Formats: sequence, structure tokens, C-alpha cells
Amino acid sequence: MSFKVVIPARYASARLPAKPLLDIAGRPMIQWVIEAARGSKADEVWVATDDERIAHAASPHAVITRIDHASGTDRIAEVAAIHAWGEEVIVVNVQGDEPQLPPVLINQVAALLEVDADADIATLCTPIKDLGEFLNPNAVKVVMGHNKTALYFSRAPIPWNREGAVGGITSQTAFAGSHRHLGIYAYRVRALRRLSSLEPSKLERIEKLEQLRALEAGMKIVVAIAASAPPAGVDTPEDLERVRAAVA
Repeated sequence: MSFKVVIPARYASARLPAKPLLDIAGRPMIQWVIEAARGSKADEVWVATDDERIAHAASPHAVITRIDHASGTDRIAEVAAIHAWGEEVIVVNVQGDEPQLPPVLINQVAALLEVDADADIATLCTPIKDLGEFLNPNAVKVVMGHNKTALYFSRAPIPWNREGAVGGITSQTAFAGSHRHLGIYAYRVRALRRLSSLEPSKLERIEKLEQLRALEAGMKIVVAIAASAPPAGVDTPEDLERVRAAVA
């Protein structure tokens, strides 16, 4: 299996400014993410950033990209163009705020594209384990068909069990068979290029979920249950302290 990893990393963050450079046990967070990616079977690992400070911390893995990208996907597409990767090359998008990401998940999502020549994108999910997670709009849900192809992604609780909510939306008690989407993707370069050429779609704008752009464009997204449940990424100061404590 052959694939690349690209880690999009930007300096700005509403809740944690300079997030990729935050210290974890004496090293910036981005170095922990690079180390996790290098623990996978990837042929190459790159950090895509428009910030010289992040590029310095990520050296020699950094690629300087344009400052006007609307998303990490666009930034990764530029890296693919800079390196002139072929249309069928597989690229895994690893988020720059997941310093504890298990490398096995990087391998798993790349392998999904390796075995399905018709798929454009691959991603992972985990079974939802409690009602609070099911109802939480910050937990993105995915519904799959029998062939493990994504049917829809939503912040809403889907699939909705009508019989489990006889008293209305707030009375829901059933969440069996629901899955939480994990923000790790593998793309074929041709899919990256097409996605970055499309305007945000109607459903994407409503849900604020970029993967819906791909579905609305007729692209095939395959989904698998993650081989292991990853720790949460770093979105808040509390998340940062949790990671610091875990690696101390």
C-alpha cells in the first residue's frame, strides 16, 4: 500500500490561537502529530501551512501554501499540485490538532481506497454509545448503506428512531445503530482537485460540513468502523491539559 499524509495547520484559532505551536511536554503540538503520522505506513508526511512559525516547527516536513485557502482540503490540494502527484495517488488528511491519533487509523483509512477502485474518498466512524452524544450537534453523525457507502452526514441525530420519541424530539430514547463520524479522510488526488474546484454546496452551507459537497457532487465516500477509538483532539484549553497530563 502506498499513500501520502498531509497535515493542514494554520496559526489562527478562535479558541486556541497558535494551536499547532502549543507546548506538549516540551514540544509543539504539530511535532506530536507528525510523529503519529510517521508511525503509519505513509511514504511521505507533509505539513501544509501558510505560517513561517509553524513551518519552522514542522521542518523538514513543511510545505508553504497560499494564505487564501478556505479549508484544509484546499490546502492539501495545493500540496498535491506542488508535488505533481498523479490522479490516483492516495492522500490522507490528518488533522493538526490530534497529537494522540493512533497510526493504525491512518493506515486503515488509506486501505479503504486501496481496495475500492471506484471510491473517491474514505473516512472512519465509531458507534455512538450514549444518548447525549447522539443528540449533541457537535458530534457529526454518518448514515451508511449496506455497501458501507456514506448516504449522509449531519449534526442532527440520524438515523432518527420515530418509535423512540413518542413525546416529540426531546423524548428520544433510542440511538442503536447510530455512528459518529471521525474527521480523518483519505482522498484520491483527482477527488481533491475536483473538490477544491467546486463552490460550497447548499447542504454544506446549511450543515457546515464540507463532506456534503462531495456527496452532492455525486462522489463516492466509503466508511468503516475505526479499528480503535481515538482520543479526542485538542479544541479547548481543557483538551490541551488532558493531553499534557496523558503524555507527562
